[in-house]
Order: sequence, then structure tokens, then C-alpha cells
Amino acid sequence: MRLPTMARCMCLDPRLNTRILLAAVVTTIAATAVASAQNLPDGPGKEETTRVCKGCHELARSVSLRQDREGWAATMKKMIALGAKGSEKDFNAVFEYLVRNYPADAVAPLNVNEATQIELESRLSLKRSQASAIIRYRNENGPFKTIEDLKKVPGVDAAAIDAHKSSLVF
Repeated sequence: MRLPTMARCMCLDPRLNTRILLAAVVTTIAATAVASAQNLPDGPGKEETTRVCKGCHELARSVSLRQDREGWAATMKKMIALGAKGSEKDFNAVFEYLVRNYPADAVAPLNVNEATQIELESRLSLKRSQASAIIRYRNENGPFKTIEDLKKVPGVDAAAIDAHKSSLVF
């Protein structure tokens, strides 16, 4: 039985196997990065947003939120605190790009008894671990009835909850 050329190469030379696999992985990563960058609207700050945000997570996650200036400022502050890499000029360009291209829609109140982890993170400017703690607490203790119930969750920043209390429903 005669194997196709690629299969023969992969069977006979393990070093070539590794090179082919590495080339395929690099090509896939590059194509994904290009496709993600192409999905962003053109304009000042696009290049900085692509470079800064993709260092930590996929671009789709970066721009999945629609926030007002205050919301984007809180998100940027959180990302910088978590180790985002860039200059002050880069961060300012990213901030203005996000504010301009991903403005807040009329935001409905957040139902904390139905909210997903990403909604809790983004809408309340919480760390991932805090949002996860809210969901775990909700699952173990039942629905929240008041803002005071929500503040009882161990490890959750009560100040962040207070700052967003006008947009919460139970």
C-alpha cells in the first residue's frame, strides 16, 4: 500500500514531523490574529488595541463589552492592574478606541440572580475570582434578595457593589 507523500514523511522522519506540526501551529495562530484584527473597526487606536489586548486574551473578549467612558476606564484600570503591557500612550489610544467604537447601549439593569460570570465581571468591575464567588454563593445559598445579601459573599469588593447598586436588580 502506498501512503500519500505527507503521511510517508510523517512516518519516516520524526524531526520533519515536529517541523510540520510547528509550521501548522504558527500558521493557525497568525491567521487567527489577522482575522481577529480585521474584525475590529478601522480608526485611530486599532493597532494599539490589537497589540495590547491580545497579549492576555482573544480580541473578541476585549471588545465584547459595550460600556460608557466610566465603564471603559474601570476596565482599563483593571487590565493594567492585572499586568496588561503597554505605554501610557498605548493605553490612552486603546481607551479612546474602545469608547468610540464600543459605546454603551442602553444598559438594562443587571439581575444578579441570573447574571453570568462575565456579566458580573464587566458590569460590576469585579475580578474573575469575585464573580465566580458570587455565582458559587448564589448556587449554594439561593437567590439574592437585597444588595446587603450580595455584599455578604466572602471576598467580594463591597465598594464595587455599592458603586453599581443603581444598576442592580434582584
